[in-house]
Formats: sequence, structure tokens, C-alpha cells
Amino acid sequence: MNSSANQSSMRYEAGAAVTPFPTRPVEGRQVAPVQEVTPTGAAADEPQGGGSFTRIDPMKALLAVAVIAVLGVGAWVVARNPSAPAIAAPALNAAPVELATVDIATVESRILNRALPLSGSIAPFVQATLKSKVGGEVEQLKLREGQDVREGDVIARVDTRNLQAQYDREAAAVEKARADLELARLNRDKNRVLLEQKFISQNTFEQTESTYAGSVASFKLAEAQARVAKINLDDAVIRAPFSGTIAKRQVQPGEKVSPDSAIVTLVDLKQMVLEAAVPAAEIPSVRVGQKVRFRVGGFGDRVFEGEVQRINPVTADNSRAILIYIAVPNPDSALKGGMFAQGTLVLNSMQPVLAVPQRAVRDDGGVSYAYVLRDEKIVRTPVKVGPRSEGEAFVAVREGLSAGDRVIVADIGDDKAGAVARVRQIETTAAGQTEIVRN
Repeated sequence: MNSSANQSSMRYEAGAAVTPFPTRPVEGRQVAPVQEVTPTGAAADEPQGGGSFTRIDPMKALLAVAVIAVLGVGAWVVARNPSAPAIAAPALNAAPVELATVDIATVESRILNRALPLSGSIAPFVQATLKSKVGGEVEQLKLREGQDVREGDVIARVDTRNLQAQYDREAAAVEKARADLELARLNRDKNRVLLEQKFISQNTFEQTESTYAGSVASFKLAEAQARVAKINLDDAVIRAPFSGTIAKRQVQPGEKVSPDSAIVTLVDLKQMVLEAAVPAAEIPSVRVGQKVRFRVGGFGDRVFEGEVQRINPVTADNSRAILIYIAVPNPDSALKGGMFAQGTLVLNSMQPVLAVPQRAVRDDGGVSYAYVLRDEKIVRTPVKVGPRSEGEAFVAVREGLSAGDRVIVADIGDDKAGAVARVRQIETTAAGQTEIVRN
């Protein structure tokens, strides 16, 4: 032990000075001090082989491990999302939005004509399916779909040979009944003279009078049967009951039809009717005679007009809507049956309501909003408005705005929410026009 200590002492003297590293004593134990060795010297307990080592501070080691861990997590995040910036760039201040006084409107009370949106199908006001009143073979049917007819024109003709024969038979029966009646009348007149001369009894005259009365009844019966045969003969010819257009031909020439068989469908396109459903809550505002404007697909910007003609007294089946019927003049026959119409019903004027120009209301995915100027900034505000009426400049505001709010009616884009706005007001002076910026 002493020999080793002497050798160690000689090494330190030959090399650099050694400073003892302070150690914290442990209760109940004796801890030898750890010596720090310079590059030119070695500690007494250096390992065999001539190597050297340095004692590392535990706190520094933990700090180094923490730094390495943070760097590793950052590298992993960047590897997963290379496009993500390491540090968010600060937002640049946007330039103020310049507005003129004409670009601003004030929310205020107005009396508006409400417009109720509606839609429905159009049908001819007058249409009929013509049917055969007699049975027989169809002899004539020259008209086809789309052809126009006038009232009284022949549309179809059924074979009339049997009907003609029946009529001739009944007509002959009328002639026979007339002859029998004439004979009975002569006998009655003669017997009346004989009765007055006391040549016949009263009973005989009464028999003659009864025969005459029977002949009168037989004659009337024959005439009635002849009229029925004549009606059947006339019904074999189907005529147009009104002027219109053939919509559908139900049979072909040569087919045999029975009584009540459909022949053709006839429609009158000069007057149409639009059938639309209206919510029951709006019916108190609907009146006969109110105007309706609507469009029909295929006619471009052409606007058709009509007026409420009738209001159904009950709601439609399985709904809370009530059907209204709108008369639509169609002098040029442009509208056809079955077309779909969309338009608005102009209701009566109501009490003043808050209103804004329709241009101030914007839509984003079915949600309405408006740009409002508050504290010199543009604020995007969701709003609820009433039905928009075509041709009306203003629309009623139900939620989102208050009286006196200033809304922007100009097109400023979709990304100006939160931006600063300046309103330019132009004043006219003797020298000309001067722009004065007022916030």
C-alpha cells in the first residue's frame, strides 16, 4: 500500500496539480474523495491499460438528455409533416377597405309587399275525354294528337246502319199510330152525333171515347220511341263540344266500341290553371284576385302572370298545405298541360318591418349573412330574412340586424371580415368635387 501511494505521489508531482472533487458525505459512511485527473496525469485508481476518464455531473447529463429528446421529437414532427412551417409567420396588416356612401345602406322600417314563393303544375282549365254513347264499329276518326278543332266539328263516326234501321222502324210506328188516332177521332165524332139523335146509347159512345184516348196515348208513345232512336242515331257521330286541341286518341278506325268507351281527349289551351300548395299559416293573407308571377322551364326570362281564382276549403291529404288555383291566360297556347312553374304570390301590404336592400344579403352554402360596419370594422353577421320578391329592392329582416345598423351593399369579396373600412363622402364645392375620408 505504501509503495503504491509513493508511486502515485511521484506521478502527480511529475504531472499537473490535482484538485480534489468535493463530495457530499453520506450519513454513516466514509466516502473517499474523487480526484479529477488532467490529461497529463492519472488517478490512483485509473484502470489498467493506461486509459483515463472524467467524472460527469449528473445534472448536466440529465439536461443533455432532455435537449436531445426535444430535438428528436421536433425532427419526428417535421418528418411527418414536411410542409408545416417551423415558426408561424406574423400576419401582415391588410389595407383599409375604401367604400363610398352609395355602398352603405341603413337598416330601417319599411312597408313591404310580401312575396310568397310557390310552385306547381299547369293544366288546361277546360279538358274532356269524349266517349261514345252507342256501341258499334268506328267508321271515321281522322284527327290525331295536336290537331285543333272547332266547336261542332265531327271527330269520329260510329257505324249507323243498325241505328238507322231502328229509327226507320220507330218512324213507321209513329205513322201507324197517327192513322189509328185519326180513325179513332172520326168514330168518336160520328158517335157523338148519333148520341145526340138518340140512335146509340151513352155506353156505346163512352167506349168510342175510350178508344180515342188510347189512340192518343199510342201515338205519343210511338213519337217518344222515335225520338230515342233519332238521338241514338245522332250520337253515333261524335262532335267537339268546345274548340280545342286533340290531346290523345284512344281508339283507331275499325275498332268496335261499346257505350261509354273513350274516343279522344280534348283540351282547351287558351285558359290554363296553376295548382299550387300554400302553407295553412299563410292562407289568411291570400285573397282571390291577387297577382302571381312565375317562370316555366324552357322559356328563358319570360315571365307569365295569373291571379288567384279559387282557394280550396280544406288542406291537402297528409299535409298542412292548402291548394290554391290560379287562372293563367294563354292566348298564344305557349303553355302546355303538365308544365312545372315556379314563381311568387304577391300578398297584401303589411305593417312596417325592418328591411335592407336585397343586395346586402349574401348566401354561403344556404346560410344568409350581411357585412355590417361596426367600430370602423367590417363584421360578418348571420341574418334571417323573409321571402325575396323578384323586382322588389328590399327584403324583410327577421333576425341578426337592428334598426340603424349600416350594411354594405357593394361587392367587396368574401374575405373582408374583420378588415378596417373607410367611407369616402364626396362633397361638391365651388372648385369642384372633393373627396373627404370619414371613418
